[in-house]
Amino acid sequence: MSSQRPTPTRSFRRKLLLFGGLLMLWPLFRFLFHKVPRKPRIVEVSGTLQNDTVLTKQDFLIFKEHEQLWAVSRNCTHLGCRINYIEKENHLECPCHQSRFSIQGKVLRGPADKALPRYAVEPTENPSTYLVTIS
Repeated sequence: MSSQRPTPTRSFRRKLLLFGGLLMLWPLFRFLFHKVPRKPRIVEVSGTLQNDTVLTKQDFLIFKEHEQLWAVSRNCTHLGCRINYIEKENHLECPCHQSRFSIQGKVLRGPADKALPRYAVEPTENPSTYLVTIS
């Protein structure tokens, strides 16, 4: 018996089928492994902020200290519970597992190990309106 070697036509067909199969799988690979970045969401917030004050909203807290503005998320990085601002101790605390964060969002005490997301805050022409960019 002699072994058959593929003819050039068969070899070309195999390569063409393999290429076609991989080409058909491309959308699946792209769906599974390609992350599309979210567009930033801009939220208009009304409220008065003086120096060393905080403005509490549903999804974030806005701080003003030494004329600097910033916002931090109210979702704990441990399990997603709603963070509260403890004014007399000047820190943020999760009521679920007592994780503590600085007003800049840094972890002071666990079980959370990631800092809270910070958001940019810009004042508008109206002194009691701010734009918060959530990314």
